[in-house]
Amino acid sequence: MKIVAISDTHGMHNDLELPAGDLLLHAGDLSKRGLREEIVAFLEWFELQDFKYKIFIPGNHDFFFEKETEATIQSLLPSNVIYLNDSGVEVEGIHIWGSPITPWFFDWAFNRHRGKAIDRHWQLIPANTDILITHGPPHGILDRTFKDQKVGCERLTERIDFLRPKMSIFGHIHEARGQFKNKHTHFINAAVVNLRYEVVHRPYVFDWKEVAERHK
Repeated sequence: MKIVAISDTHGMHNDLELPAGDLLLHAGDLSKRGLREEIVAFLEWFELQDFKYKIFIPGNHDFFFEKETEATIQSLLPSNVIYLNDSGVEVEGIHIWGSPITPWFFDWAFNRHRGKAIDRHWQLIPANTDILITHGPPHGILDRTFKDQKVGCERLTERIDFLRPKMSIFGHIHEARGQFKNKHTHFINAAVVNLRYEVVHRPYVFDWKEVAERHK
């Protein structure tokens, strides 16, 4: 299965050229301000992409998903799109878990204070998770800002170290885009925009069979 990973499109999804694939993953920040019309525009675009499976989580800009009821959200979701919010799905034997939660920063959507408050969300991640999608990065991994600060979540790092998912996909810190591999997990910061919110990066593409073999 060929998997395509993107994050932080911020309403500029139409500027993105997607390669062919089977599974499209979006790690949040679909919009700029989290307005309903922005979300609807993204979902209309996402629905039309030529992938067998399409999965997304919200990000800290996507207030709509935090403020609206679950019924309202579900009423807008296309039938061929999977939305994850501290929840998971199995796709052809691949267990995928998604969470929009990020450490508190000003007053953005899905913010939680570091420590016990945010760890309650990470403890929900099942032991059989193959691909973990979070909006924010784990601490110390592709999380360095232009001010040279590591802003990822320490508790998320601990949980990933314990569970050892084969992949950890996130975004949030645009300037930290990249990938890193250790013995157990392939980490990808899939942000497609730079600090000026310009689409300058291509999506990441990987073959699931190769990843699974590498991280047995």
